[in-house]
Amino acid sequence: MSATHVLDSTLNASPNLYLAFDLGWTSWNLAFTTAMAQKPRLRTIPARDLDALQREIQVAKQRFGLPDDTPVFSCYEAGRDGFWVHRYLTHVHIRNLVVDASSIEVNRRARRAKSDSLDVAKLLTMLIRYHGGEHKLWSVVNVPSPDDEDRRQPHRDLIALKGERTGHSNRIKGLLANLGLDVSVDEHLPKCLGELRQWDGKPVPAELQARILREFARWKLVDGQVRDGENAQRRAIRRDDTPEVEKIRRLLDLRAIGPISAILFVREFFGWRKITNRRELASLAGLCPTPYNSGDSRREQGISKAGNRRLRWMAVEIAWMWLRYQPNSALSLWYQRRFGQGNARARKVGIVALARKLLIALWKYLDQGEVPEGAEFTPWEKKLNGRMPAGVSA
Repeated sequence: MSATHVLDSTLNASPNLYLAFDLGWTSWNLAFTTAMAQKPRLRTIPARDLDALQREIQVAKQRFGLPDDTPVFSCYEAGRDGFWVHRYLTHVHIRNLVVDASSIEVNRRARRAKSDSLDVAKLLTMLIRYHGGEHKLWSVVNVPSPDDEDRRQPHRDLIALKGERTGHSNRIKGLLANLGLDVSVDEHLPKCLGELRQWDGKPVPAELQARILREFARWKLVDGQVRDGENAQRRAIRRDDTPEVEKIRRLLDLRAIGPISAILFVREFFGWRKITNRRELASLAGLCPTPYNSGDSRREQGISKAGNRRLRWMAVEIAWMWLRYQPNSALSLWYQRRFGQGNARARKVGIVALARKLLIALWKYLDQGEVPEGAEFTPWEKKLNGRMPAGVSA
C-alpha cells in the first residue's frame, strides 16, 4: 500500500473538517474539505464577519455529511490580522494553527500560478498533511498571550517615535543644507534660525523659516513623547517586581546592554517564548544561514532575515557594543581572532556571526543561569540612576 493510501486511510478513520483561510482586508476566502483527494469547497465571506464564518462551517458539515460535533481543524498565514482570529477560533473550540508564510513550500518548476483560491487550496492540502504527521512541513507561529502581546506595544511605539524624530530632524537639516547652512536640531532651534545668515549675509527666507518652524513643532511633539516613553520604561524597571522585569534587570547587569535593548530582548523573546534550542532561537531572529545546494552548485546566500527584524538589528547593535564594553570576554576575543584583522566587509560579516553567538549566550544566561565567559557586570541601578546602589562599591 502506498504512503498516500496510508495517509488517507488514517485521516478518514475519524472524520474531521479541515478549514483554511486566506485573510484579506475586504473579504476572507475559505476552503473546506475532509480528505486529501476530495475537491475543496471554496467560499468567500466579508472580512471579520464571524457570524457568516459560523454559518459556512455548519453548511460545510452538512454538505460533507458530518455530524454537528465533528472536530474542525483550521490554519491561516501570519500577517496583518495578527492573532485575534486565532483566539476567536480557539474560543469556539476550533483547533487552529498560525503559519509562518515564509515557511510554506512552493513549486520550483517554471512559473507558478498565483491566485487567492489556489493559495487557500494549497494551505488546505498542507493542513491535512500536517495533521497526518508531517510536522516539519512548515513553521507554526508561537502565539503570545494577549498580555504578552500588549506588553510589546510601548517599546515598539518608542522605536517608531524615534524614527519619526530622526526624520523630522533630517528634514530640517536638509532644508537648511540647500542654503549652505548647518544647525543642531534642539529646543534652541527657533532662536538660532533667526540668527542664521547665508553666504551673502541674507537671512533664511521667510517662507522657508515658516516651513522649518512647522517641522520643528512636529519634532518637538515627537521628542516629548519619546522622553515620556523612556521615563515610563525606567520607572517600570525600578518599581515592578514581575518575573519579566527581573529578567530585564539581569540583562542590565551586563555591561554593554542598556534599558532599551534589555526591554526589547525580554518582551520580544525571552519573556514569554519557550525556546528549546539555539537553532530555533537563531531562526526566530532571522540569523540563520541560507545555504544553496543544487547539484554541484553550493554557495551561502547570507542570513535568512525571516525572523523578528527588531530583535535582529538590536542584536547586531549590541554585538558592536559588546566588542567595546566587554573586550576581554570570550566572545570578543573570538571575534578579534577570527575577523579583527580583516577588511571592512569581513568585520561586518563577523559582527552578524557575533550577534548570533551573543543572542544564544544571553538566552543561556537567562534560561539556565550560564554567565557569558569573561563578561563584566555593572549594577542595573547605576545605569538607571547614574550612581551605584547603597552598600555596593564601584
